[in-house]
Amino acid sequence: MRTLSDIRWDLDAATERRAYLWERLSEGFDAQTSSEAAGLSRRIEELWQEARIARAHARYGPSGEIITRARAEDRLDREARRWRAAA
Repeated sequence: MRTLSDIRWDLDAATERRAYLWERLSEGFDAQTSSEAAGLSRRIEELWQEARIARAHARYGPSGEIITRARAEDRLDREARRWRAAA
């Protein structure tokens, strides 16, 4: 997994390039420029998703551990409800 600073660097570079392409497109339509701008928009969305995952990983730990903890808590809750219902 890449670091958040690496992802942000790529995100900044892609955003700057897309802004430049949009400026060129404002001067007149060019199919190649338009295609590149659309590709960069998709890439920027992917980078944002990667950044969200990296941020969550840094804050809460690997997703496997989160899922394991959540399942354990669910099992404990179900068991506690069974004990209360039996009492």
